[in-house]
Amino acid sequence: MIAEQSASSSADDVLVGSSLWRDAWLRLKRNRMAMAGLGVTLALTALSFGGPFVTHALWGYDYESQNLAYGARPPSAAHWFGTDYFGRDLLTRVLFGGQISLTVGLLAASVAASIGTLYGAVSGYAGGRIDGLMMRIVDVIYALPYMFLVIVLVTIFGKSLPLLFLSLGMVGWLMTARIVRGQMLSLKEREFVLAARSLGVRNYTILFRHLIPNTLGPIIVYFTLTVPSMILQEAFLSFLGLGVQAPRPSLGALISDGAQHMAVFWWELVFPGGLMALLLFSLNFLGDGVRDALDPSSRGRS
Repeated sequence: MIAEQSASSSADDVLVGSSLWRDAWLRLKRNRMAMAGLGVTLALTALSFGGPFVTHALWGYDYESQNLAYGARPPSAAHWFGTDYFGRDLLTRVLFGGQISLTVGLLAASVAASIGTLYGAVSGYAGGRIDGLMMRIVDVIYALPYMFLVIVLVTIFGKSLPLLFLSLGMVGWLMTARIVRGQMLSLKEREFVLAARSLGVRNYTILFRHLIPNTLGPIIVYFTLTVPSMILQEAFLSFLGLGVQAPRPSLGALISDGAQHMAVFWWELVFPGGLMALLLFSLNFLGDGVRDALDPSSRGRS
């Protein structure tokens, strides 16, 4: 009886299946740096989105109210990060700036992933001359200076926040398109696609129901690595005066302002710069961990 139960339990263990996503999650959990990056990213996200409400409720601070008579003061019990040149609480502005930078990074990366996935999927699945033409368009755009295109788009269409992440996303989709196209060229000749064609399934259904879901792994990996890149691009635009416009702060705008007063008011540069560095480190560690989890063989590559 005991032998039968043990055999039954061992058979049940054998029948318990697994999936790509479950295996990837287990590998990700074993990566300490990636999990640390995930924890720091979640903590900074919670602080950035909830912190300004807390400082306003406790002390009445907000990101735009000025107190010129108070001016720039170093960190103190009343202002943990000090105040800026216009007497505004720097802690509130840094947290709100983190909120803006995270929003721009996530939305711009989402726009880039959406455009790149659709473009690359259509190009790879169509093949032939259509694929050649679409990829030559990508090559031409890729040869143009990336930041020059963003500056042109921001200058033409305005400097509002929605147009900022749309502009970043509209020129950041090229690598995603190439990755998805490469996946499509491999997947479209697989047996399940040939079977769907033989059954008369429409190309639209094959593309969106069968092919694109099978490319989600590389798309997610590149998405996690694109977010910090978009945050850096926004910071660079803020240095040029083309990013988020005052009085609304972003981390890039705060660092730009702090760089002008760093010799006198060091805290205006140290705190936003430190938060951005911590955020970028954690996002990059998380992105590397997701890449290794979804493609374990990549860890052995140089």
